[in-house]
Amino acid sequence: MPTLVAPEIETPAADAQFLAKGKRARKLFDAAIVRRALTDSFVKLNPATLYKNPVMFVVEVGAAVTTILLIRDAVQKTSGFGFDLQIWLWLWFTVLFANFAEAMAEGRGKAQADNLRKTKTESMARRLLSGGATETVPASMLRKNDIVLCNAGETIPGDGDVVEGIASVDESVITGESAPVIRESGGDRSGVTGGTKVLSDWVKIKIVSNPGETFLDRMIALVEGAQRQKTPNEIALNIMIAGLTLIFLLAVVTLAPFASYSVTSVGSGYMPSIIVLVSLLVCLIPTTIGGLLSAIGIAGMDRVMQHNVLAMSGKAVEAAGDVNTLLLDKTGTITLGNREAVEFICAEGVSEAELADGAQLSSLADETPEGRSIVVLAKQKYGLRGREVADHEATFIPFSAQTRMSGVDLDGRRIRKGATDSVRQYVEHQGGRFPSQVLEATEKISRSGGTPLVVSEDSRVLGVIHLKDIVKGGMKERFAQMRVMGIRTVMITGDNPLTAAAIAAEAGVDDFLAQATPKDKLDLIKKEQSSGRLVAMTGDGTNDAPALAQADVGVAMNTGTMAAKEAGNMVDLDSNPTKLIEIVAIGKQLLITRGSLTTFSIANDVAKYFAIIPAMFQLTYPALGRLNIMHLHSPQSAILAAVIFNALIIIALVPLALRGVRYRPLSAGALLRRNLLIYGLGGIVAPFPGIWAIDRLLGLAGLA
Repeated sequence: MPTLVAPEIETPAADAQFLAKGKRARKLFDAAIVRRALTDSFVKLNPATLYKNPVMFVVEVGAAVTTILLIRDAVQKTSGFGFDLQIWLWLWFTVLFANFAEAMAEGRGKAQADNLRKTKTESMARRLLSGGATETVPASMLRKNDIVLCNAGETIPGDGDVVEGIASVDESVITGESAPVIRESGGDRSGVTGGTKVLSDWVKIKIVSNPGETFLDRMIALVEGAQRQKTPNEIALNIMIAGLTLIFLLAVVTLAPFASYSVTSVGSGYMPSIIVLVSLLVCLIPTTIGGLLSAIGIAGMDRVMQHNVLAMSGKAVEAAGDVNTLLLDKTGTITLGNREAVEFICAEGVSEAELADGAQLSSLADETPEGRSIVVLAKQKYGLRGREVADHEATFIPFSAQTRMSGVDLDGRRIRKGATDSVRQYVEHQGGRFPSQVLEATEKISRSGGTPLVVSEDSRVLGVIHLKDIVKGGMKERFAQMRVMGIRTVMITGDNPLTAAAIAAEAGVDDFLAQATPKDKLDLIKKEQSSGRLVAMTGDGTNDAPALAQADVGVAMNTGTMAAKEAGNMVDLDSNPTKLIEIVAIGKQLLITRGSLTTFSIANDVAKYFAIIPAMFQLTYPALGRLNIMHLHSPQSAILAAVIFNALIIIALVPLALRGVRYRPLSAGALLRRNLLIYGLGGIVAPFPGIWAIDRLLGLAGLA
C-alpha cells in the first residue's frame, strides 16, 4: 500500500471584480468590427429600416429635403450654396453616426456569431435502432427522441440528455473554456450540447431538439441580434422622444410665419430658409439619445455575453436591472460548496494531539472534500504529516449510509468517525460511555449551523470534529450593496431551519427558505411577484424548471438539464451560480446607461435652444442680442456650429454607450442625484463651449 500523504486544499480564487473583462470580450474598436460597421452604416440608410427609429427617421427626411434644395441651389447658382452644402453634409453625417453606433453594437455580436458558425460542421451520428443495432446517418437527419451513441473523439450531433454512460466532454466551442467537463446519466449534469466533443469513454444521448432548433443555432441567432426585440422601457422611451420630436417640429414650423411677419413689419431682420429651419429642428429634437438608444440595448446584451451568459432576450437583461428579490442557493453560491473542518474539540482526559491523530487516521482513505479537510487541519494545526501505513496491516472502513461511520483498524486500534448517534451507539455497544460534555459540544455545533463528527477509539470517545459551511469571502459586503440598492436576498437551502438561520446570519442575507422543495421555491416566487416584486433565481435541475420559468430572470446552468435551460431566459455557459449577482449588476448598468444618456440628451437640447436661438434672431429682435452670451458671429455660423456639434456629440458618446456608464451600488436617490449632477448639468454646460469653439473655428477657416 502506498504512503498516504496529507493533501493540500486549494484556496478558492476570490470573486472577480464586477464587470471585469469577460473571456469573450473584444477590443471596443476592433478593426474588423469598425470596417463592418462603416459598411452597415450606409446600408441602414434604407428608410424601410430607419423608420423604426422615429427621431433618426425625421433627421433622414430632413437631410433628404436639404439634398433636393441643394440641387436646386446648384442649378440656380444661389449665393448661399457653400453654407447649404455644409449643412447638407453634416445632416447626413448625423444619420450615419447614429447608424454607426448601432452597427458597432451589432458588429460585436455578429463577429461572435461568425465564430460560432464556424463550429457548425456537418457531423455523422450513430443512431440506435430497436434490437441494439446502429446506423450511421448525418446529424441533420436526427429528430427529437432519437437515441445516439457517442464514443471518445466523436462530436455530439445534437442537443440532448445523457441516458446511459459517463464521459468527459470538451465544451470550449460554446463556453470558451478548454477544461473538459463530466457528463453522466441521471442527476443535474446530464445535458449535452450539439457541436461539443466527447473526449473519453462513451455516452448514449437522447436528442431533445430538431435540426435548426439546437442550442448552438439559438446562440447564433441571439448574439447577432436577429431575434432582438425592443424592451418595454425602450419602447416607452421611444414614445417619449417621438413626442418631443413632434413638439419641436410644431415649434420650428411656427417660426417661419413669425419671422416673416416680423421682417415685414419691421422692415429688416433675418428670414430663415427651409434648410436653416430643418437644421434647427435637427439640433433641438433628442437626436443624441435617438441615435444611441438602440446601441445601448444591444451593447447591454453583448456585455452579458462577454460574461459567458446567453440572454434569450433584451427584456431578460432589462428585467435583471429591475430585480427586487434575489433567490440564491446556499451550496456553491453563498458557501464554497463543501464543508471544511475548522476545529477539534477534545473529550475530557483526551489531549488535542491524540484527537487530531485519531481524526487524521480515520480520514486518510476518505476522498471527500470534508475528509481531506480533516487531514489538512491535523497537518496544519498539529504538524501531523502523511504516515506509512502499509506495514501496519491497516484496514480502512468506508462510509456507508447504514452505519453513517467510517474509520480504520490499525495495530489493534479501532478508530471510527461519524454522526453523533452512530458513534454513540457504536461506543456503547463496545461497553463504553458517551460523555455528556461531548454531547453538549455536538449540540452547540449544530445550533451554530455546523456539522459535528464524533471520533472514537475502541470504546473511548476522543472528541468532536467541527465541520462548517464556509461562506465565500466578500459575500456579506455584496449582499449589503444589494440591500442599499433595494434588492432583497433570500437564501434557498435544504438544511434544517437551525442550520439555515446560522448560515444566513453569517452571510448577511435578508431571509432564508430552509428544507426547500421545488414547490416551496415556486410558491415563494409567486408570493414575491404578487407583492409587485421582480424575482431572479438560478437552477440546474429538471425540478428547478417550474421556478425558472416563473421567475422574471431565470438563469439556468449550462451543466444542467435541457428542461432547466429551456425554462430559463438566460443560460450561464460557465455554470457559476454566483454570476446571478453580476447579471443583476449588468442589468442595472444597462438601465443606468440609458437613463444617464437620456438625461444628457434632453439637457443638451435645452442648452442648444438657448445657445443658438438668440444668435439666429437677434437681427430681427435686437433685444435677443443680450442673450447671445457666446457672441456667435452670425445666424449662419450659429446654426452650422450647432449642427456640427450635434453630429459630433453622437460619435463622442459611442464608447460610453458601448461600454456602459460605470456602475456603482447606490440607492435610487443617490443614483438620481449623481445622474442629474454629472449628466444633467454636463448636458446643459457642454453645448456652450462646444458650439463657441466650432463657431470660432468656422470663422477662422472662412466657412461661415
